[in-house]
Amino acid sequence: MLSTKTSPANNHDNHRSERDLGYYEIPSSDTMLMRKIETRNKFFTSKDFKGSENGATILEMKHKDYCSGSIDNMDFNLQKQLIADDIRVRSIQASIKNIISGKNETSSQTQIPITSGVKLHSLNYIVAVTLGGRNATVIVDTGSDLTWVQCQPCRLCYNQPEPLFNPSVSPTYQSVSCNSWTCQSLQSATGNSGLCENDLKECNYVVSYGDGSYTRGELGQDHLVLGSTSIDNFVFGCGRNNKGLFGLASGLMGLGRSNLSLISQTSGIFGGVFSYCLPSTGTKSSGSLVLGGDSDTSIFKNSTQISYTRMVANPQLFSFYFLNLTGISIGGVAIQDTVFGKSGTMIDSGTVITRLPPTIYKAVKTEFLKQFSGYPLKPGVSILDTCFDLSAYEEVNIPTVKMQFEDGAEMEVDVTGVLYVVKSDASQVCLALASLQYDDEIGIIGNYQQKNTRVIYDIKQSRVGFAKETCSF
Repeated sequence: MLSTKTSPANNHDNHRSERDLGYYEIPSSDTMLMRKIETRNKFFTSKDFKGSENGATILEMKHKDYCSGSIDNMDFNLQKQLIADDIRVRSIQASIKNIISGKNETSSQTQIPITSGVKLHSLNYIVAVTLGGRNATVIVDTGSDLTWVQCQPCRLCYNQPEPLFNPSVSPTYQSVSCNSWTCQSLQSATGNSGLCENDLKECNYVVSYGDGSYTRGELGQDHLVLGSTSIDNFVFGCGRNNKGLFGLASGLMGLGRSNLSLISQTSGIFGGVFSYCLPSTGTKSSGSLVLGGDSDTSIFKNSTQISYTRMVANPQLFSFYFLNLTGISIGGVAIQDTVFGKSGTMIDSGTVITRLPPTIYKAVKTEFLKQFSGYPLKPGVSILDTCFDLSAYEEVNIPTVKMQFEDGAEMEVDVTGVLYVVKSDASQVCLALASLQYDDEIGIIGNYQQKNTRVIYDIKQSRVGFAKETCSF
């Protein structure tokens, strides 16, 4: 911890309590560049097979970028991640509009608007599982439904350090037939029906993404192990043709709400309840993915009481998790409530930066600039338009950001989730919030703002909970 502090004079400090300010130490270049190339066995400790506590299965959750290898051109990569995140959000918005308007896309198209997920070359989180007796590292995504891994033989696969899943050597693997109910469920899980033309016996799937990335293969079933919990006949995609920069991940774990999502397939075991605590980015710290257990269980390490808000039902967009955002406060100052309620809000572990409708974002930005005045301004970058040069400061005090939801629930954004360090020397540090294009678009709460927060999804009781927690495993 640095012993000195440099900050500009700010007339607004006299009107705010210490609780409305967040302590933020400007990361040094050494800290920002601390990355390693590690194999899966070194990356995940033995605790990722921790087993069950109070009826819940707990998996270690790591930040994907920490194990993604090279630190070369880190500043450039951070900017690429923002671009990729923008592609994801644009694809989600386009998909939502198509679904609401009743437009259908045929599975023969190369660019198919998504109903779940987009390119995953961004700040995402991974867990380790065992599928068909083989280890697999998968990206966790609440905005996706179908779980998939790369499979042998592979016509086109991106590089991954783990061996590709080989269904021919798994004694428990079975292909899914075209005339099955499972194959018919692909439409709701991926936005595309199963490919069964030319008298194919096996059900083929395709999930295409907004930037040209995709996974294609056949639908299969095999034995899945999560911690010490075993699931027989788990349905997943066996990807034979996959394109995209997915880091070290072998595939993706879909935690959406359709029939083929992991949560739906394991509802008899975990009761439709899961939660996560996302660790800070760019560090060795681990978070946890908890499957099952009572949604108020003592296994969480939360430092504040869990507050719940109801999930907003949307039959047309059933797979997504919608909430009713009712307010935002900056440094204890509430944004005028008349700007809220014009569009819905979803929470998504795969989107990085929180997106707000323009009217809300403008009000938030104005109040933040008022309270964070005195620091040199810098040009914006990509989706981030409120940036500062903090290279001359060892520490800064930043206003707290809190989001309020229906039923009195509140999520306080961790101090590490308020600013986004674009350049490792802190010469460009931006407010980690971005504006959507139109007020009628769906707001998205991204994973960067969910760090060090226990987020609980209770599908059975149709609610989402929040509590402060220093993520550890």
